[in-house]
Amino acid sequence: MRRLTPILALSMLVAGPAAMAAAPRPAETRAPNAAGQHPAFPGQTRAPALTTAMRFQVLRVARGLDHPWSLAFLPDGRMLVTERVGRLRIVGRTGALSPPVAGVPAVTTGGQAGLFGLALDPHFRQNGFVYLAYEEPRPGGLSGLSVARGKLVGSRGKAALQGVTVIFRAQPALPSKLNMGGRMVFAPDGTLFVGVGDRFVPEGQHDAQLLNNDLGKVVHIDADGSIPKDNPFVGKAGDRPEIWSLGHRNIESAAINPWTHQLWTVEHGPRGGDEINIPRPGRNYGWPVITYGEDYSGKPVGAGITAHPGMEQPIYYWDPVIAPSGMAFYDADLFPAWKGSLFVGGLASEHLARLTLKGDRVVGEEWLLQDLHKRIRDVVIGPDGAIYLLTDEADGEILKLAPR
Repeated sequence: MRRLTPILALSMLVAGPAAMAAAPRPAETRAPNAAGQHPAFPGQTRAPALTTAMRFQVLRVARGLDHPWSLAFLPDGRMLVTERVGRLRIVGRTGALSPPVAGVPAVTTGGQAGLFGLALDPHFRQNGFVYLAYEEPRPGGLSGLSVARGKLVGSRGKAALQGVTVIFRAQPALPSKLNMGGRMVFAPDGTLFVGVGDRFVPEGQHDAQLLNNDLGKVVHIDADGSIPKDNPFVGKAGDRPEIWSLGHRNIESAAINPWTHQLWTVEHGPRGGDEINIPRPGRNYGWPVITYGEDYSGKPVGAGITAHPGMEQPIYYWDPVIAPSGMAFYDADLFPAWKGSLFVGGLASEHLARLTLKGDRVVGEEWLLQDLHKRIRDVVIGPDGAIYLLTDEADGEILKLAPR
């Protein structure tokens, strides 16, 4: 087996209770983009900076991936990886890249558009189903987020998806190639959550508050694309029955909390206002009526308010942004000091955020890997308990955090 070469080794020192009490400095020390905004409750932003007793190294598992977006482990230890340019690859345990897997549906590319989220069916060993979220070409030069599934067959050199079927198409289609969402995760009951973005255009932002479309929503479907009967808007005239929650901007992180079994998401804000939410059925998470941060022009978003009756607050937010993508709860044993943490990848910030939780609240934040200067696109806990990352680059890498 090829020996992995460490590209970074770090020793994190112990911060004992006395040191923690004497140093409440937040992890984020830059001034927020939006002046005059205040959190809705203590600890909603700028959690205390933490340092844990942990020695680890960063190993390069593979490279040569074109803007990889999502990673999933196959039962035999190999990895499936999507590339934004529309390719699906199998990565061997030694880091060897397969030729592109055949059968991937046609993908709209350019800008932020492409092939996004990846998920294996909970019964993958029996049915071989792989789920792909991607920007699908639609008539009239438009496009929209879609989810397709197909059966993975063949060997590493000649692998293919067979019987590919589109099980969900977000409506309406638009000409935009921005803010598409695309992160997916299976719930414990075998249903599928999909994040759909607002497409970064005024009509999409407006639609995020309406129930007659999928933009700016968390969508909840069965594994075959049918609609769960207990979805909150089933049977309501004019409302799309696949909607789980509304008022989201651009969800690029989603994970199931292994202790509460609830869906958690992280979405991109504008200039400021990246949010962690726990989307609950039928709830409205505010975009674009309420948000932290400001517009890219420097002007307020809408009326510039951060709270409104009937709209949910994020459990945590960042201002300035980290541009989050990829999220994983750590429930393994390889890093005991990190057990119970939530890891979130940062694109703009080029770091890995480790969040310490107390129930549904963030009580501490640690910034890891700042010296790498890598845009982190996905975060996955491997079957070995190590933390695997994808870097968002033309020569993208799979990195592995392992004990020193």
